[in-house]
Amino acid sequence: MKDADARPRILHEVLGMEFPQSEPGVVLARMEVTHAVCQRFGFLSGGASLALAETMAGRGSLALCEEGEVPLGVQVSANHVRAVPLGEVVLGEARIISRTRTLHVWNVDITDEEGRLVSTSRVTNCIKKRKVA
Repeated sequence: MKDADARPRILHEVLGMEFPQSEPGVVLARMEVTHAVCQRFGFLSGGASLALAETMAGRGSLALCEEGEVPLGVQVSANHVRAVPLGEVVLGEARIISRTRTLHVWNVDITDEEGRLVSTSRVTNCIKKRKVA
């Protein structure tokens, strides 16, 4: 039975993403490599890395938006260069590299706790006016 007052968890909550700090143009994140973010062989899924990158860039763009605007991801590309096993932690750093009125482009690097590159991504967000219902 579903609690009528319970709010459904959103992606970053389901995947265990944490955001210890951010400033305009920079977002930091932490995510434990749990079963929820692993592929069947016990390593961090590339899809989970992409979800982390897009979530970080979205949070960063939202902080830069004017009132009534929202960022919408329109392009994500990544290179995964290191496997991370179940039980370890990955750290993300997103930095804006281009900002116009309607587009934000972010570079997101995900590393292991030893600072070794795990994945590097480029995320582009389109900035749209939020429609009032």
